[in-house]
Amino acid sequence: MANSSPSPSPPPPPPPHVVIFPFMAQGHTIPLLDISKELSNRGLKVTIVTTPLNAPFIHSKLSNHTSITVSVVPFPYVPDLPEGCENTADLPSMDSWVPFVTATKQMKPQFETLDMVDGGSRPLCAISDFFLGWTLDTCRSFDIPRVVSHGMGVLPMLVLKTASVHVQCQNQRQRQKTLDLESTDLLPNLALPFTLDISDLPPRFSDLNDAFERVISEVEEVDKNSWGVIVNSFQELECEYVAALEGLYKHAKAWCVGPVLLYEEDDGSRNESVSCPYIKWLDEQDGSGVAIYVSFGTQVRLSDDQMDEIAYGLEMAGYRFIWAVRSKTWRADEGWETRVEGRGFVVRDWVDQRSILAHPTVGGFLSHCGWNSVMESLSMGVPLLAWPMGAEQPLNAKYVAVGLKAGLMVKPEKIKTVDRHVICEGVRELMGGEKGRRARERARVLGSTARRAVEKGGSSDKKLDELIKSLIANANQKEIKF
Repeated sequence: MANSSPSPSPPPPPPPHVVIFPFMAQGHTIPLLDISKELSNRGLKVTIVTTPLNAPFIHSKLSNHTSITVSVVPFPYVPDLPEGCENTADLPSMDSWVPFVTATKQMKPQFETLDMVDGGSRPLCAISDFFLGWTLDTCRSFDIPRVVSHGMGVLPMLVLKTASVHVQCQNQRQRQKTLDLESTDLLPNLALPFTLDISDLPPRFSDLNDAFERVISEVEEVDKNSWGVIVNSFQELECEYVAALEGLYKHAKAWCVGPVLLYEEDDGSRNESVSCPYIKWLDEQDGSGVAIYVSFGTQVRLSDDQMDEIAYGLEMAGYRFIWAVRSKTWRADEGWETRVEGRGFVVRDWVDQRSILAHPTVGGFLSHCGWNSVMESLSMGVPLLAWPMGAEQPLNAKYVAVGLKAGLMVKPEKIKTVDRHVICEGVRELMGGEKGRRARERARVLGSTARRAVEKGGSSDKKLDELIKSLIANANQKEIKF
């Protein structure tokens, strides 16, 4: 009887594939890089789409992840933008924001030339930023679900979307130029953990003909048709608002999978920060929770006068501080540098904010309250001194300070420049006052809860598994139909 050689085994099927397209802003990009790495850890292939000048930063954050590739799409030339401006951090002012977002639409033809079908297998989905609404058309043309990322929490997103609906209704019915919030109960069936005021909403709601408002209205309309919403938050923090958010979409489900930074705390790329001068300075300080970290993100532009007030306020407060300064024009006077020498550290380069907040020396965060900063601070159990600068930040600030009781608010000023005495008072209360002590205790509780959420079997761990399974089931259904 002749021996028959065994037939070769069929090649294994390709791993599930996800395309991720972040908006070119650090606060929007970094959480999606965290999600990319966690999807890779769970056996998925990930393609991140970005522009040439953003690619080096993204590559630097993806060490040890061979299943993640980066595809580069050219950023279009726009006369209204400085040459080489491919990230909102490089905008000369926020007046350039609308031309920047509008310019991304010109990336659509190049995006569609990417090899979206790999080895005969379509991606499970494309996760794209809210501001890249035009990606929905591409997803539809390839019959791929679009999962949207907003870079916001569930409650702030819910409030802004609901306000936007009321804006459109009022504009159509009455041609009003401002939102009549006092006579409109935005969320009648939902108890907000704070009192909502018109000042908590972005300035665009004060002028419905604003160019920014027109851009937002356009992407909001597209956003309704997304297949799903991925949120950098966790069920224990915001579960009561999820259903209401989903109700603003046609079919989408919202998936709270955060805080995404906690999935890979031992990432080797972050260990590089250990040798940084600012970490060495923190290491040299005696005591736990004795320094306040000060940063207002990559997009905030403060006047030199305001920078002076911050500098003098930090000096007057008497606490140790580490301050990330982005201003290219401001310089402290020599006397100030001498007076704070040893107890203050000013950094003018990019910093690894997470490593700073995770350091035991840091006990507070004076922040603009972008959602990414909120999640990073609370995840490390660090309370915030909230000083919102724009966008949805006033909502985030009130949510943190009043709703979650994990921070304090810088007292608002009627004039543009916040006085040094106000800053001093806020820092002293957060770092040494009774209100600050209670906020610190609450932040630590939320930090522990956040860590449990991403652990095996935690709420966010389960939600991410559910999202992957739902996407695979959706892809299998389409294969059966064809």
